[in-house]
Amino acid sequence: MLSIVDNRLFRRLAFRVLEQDPDQDDLRSLVVRGITTDGSSLYPKVLKELWPAAPHQICVFHVVKEITKAVLHALAKLRKELAKQVPKLPRGRPRQDKESRAKARQAKRLKERLAELFEQRYLFVRRRLTKAQQKVLARLMRGRPQLRALRGIMTEVYQLFDRRCRTATALKKLSKLRTRVRRFKRLGRALDKLKSPTLEKALLFLDDELLGSTSNAVERGNRRFRKAQRSVYSVRTAQQIRRRLALDLHREQRAARRARTLKSLHGARSGHDSKPP
Repeated sequence: MLSIVDNRLFRRLAFRVLEQDPDQDDLRSLVVRGITTDGSSLYPKVLKELWPAAPHQICVFHVVKEITKAVLHALAKLRKELAKQVPKLPRGRPRQDKESRAKARQAKRLKERLAELFEQRYLFVRRRLTKAQQKVLARLMRGRPQLRALRGIMTEVYQLFDRRCRTATALKKLSKLRTRVRRFKRLGRALDKLKSPTLEKALLFLDDELLGSTSNAVERGNRRFRKAQRSVYSVRTAQQIRRRLALDLHREQRAARRARTLKSLHGARSGHDSKPP
C-alpha cells in the first residue's frame, strides 16, 4: 500500500494498493516542495527523476530506530564479554576455604550485574531519563568505559536532530562522532549504522521549517489497517483496502463540515444560538 500524505495537515492526498511488492515504476505523478520517506531503496531514483528540485528527507524515526538496534546489539556483545569473566565454580556448595568463598562472591556479584544490565538495557538508548534512572545507569556504567561510551554515542545521536541546530552544524557533529566511534574497535560492526549515508539525509529538515522530519503522517494512517488485518480477514484483500482508503479520503473531505454541524448541534442543545462561521 503506497500513500502520499500531507505531513502538516495529516491528510492522505493519494494512494495506490498493489497486488505485488512495489517497485520503482509504481512510484510515478504532483508538484511538491519536499518529500519525507523511510529509508527504502525504492524512492531515491524515482524521486530524483520526477522531482529533482525537491529535497528528500529520510524519516528521523526510522534512522534512530536502526541506530538504537545497533547500540543494543553492541551492548549485547559487551554483556557476553562480561559473562566470560564470571569465574567457573565446581558443582555443589562452595568450599569453606577463603579463596573458594571469594570466587563464589565474585561470581554472584557478576551474575547479578549481568542480570541488571539486561533488565535495564533500555536506559542506554532512552532519550530522556529521570533522576532515578540516571542513578541506575551510572551504577551500571561504573568501571566500564565501553558502556559509558555507548550511552555517550546515543546522547550525541539525539543531539544531531535538535531543531535549534542547522544542517551544517549537525554534519560537523556527525563527522566528529564517526571519528570517535572508530576508536572502539572492540564493538566491531555493531555501530556501522552511524556510517550510513541515510544519516546525512535525515538532517535536511533542520534548514527547512516546512519539511517533515518523520513519515509519521503516513504511519498513523496505515496503522489502523495493519491493526484491522490481525482480526478482520477481509481487510487483507486489495479490494477491501482500496474501499477503506477511499472511505478515509471521503471522511477527511467532509471533516470541516462535520465539525461545523456538531458545533451547531451542541449550541442548539445547550440553548445557545450558535451559527457556524
